[in-house]
Amino acid sequence: MHLLPMIWVVWCALLLLFTVVSLIAGRLARDEDDELILHESLDHVRQEQAAIVARLHRVEPLKRMLMWLLLAVTLVVIGYYALDIYRHLQV
Repeated sequence: MHLLPMIWVVWCALLLLFTVVSLIAGRLARDEDDELILHESLDHVRQEQAAIVARLHRVEPLKRMLMWLLLAVTLVVIGYYALDIYRHLQV
């Protein structure tokens, strides 16, 4: 099997995973409030927000890792095509 189709399959899979993780992170961040809760009677709101932030902190490293992997595979694809062009243009 040729290398190029495998590279494209890996790239598409990483793109799909990155998109799914980004959607999940966006969905979690949508419910997050940027307010400081000072009053003690709103303790349940503070706990809900802490749970949302904890879930976001769990998803963010995965999102960042997928982003860097996607960038690396993108550079491999670009490098592959650049090398192919270089080989075809050599006389």
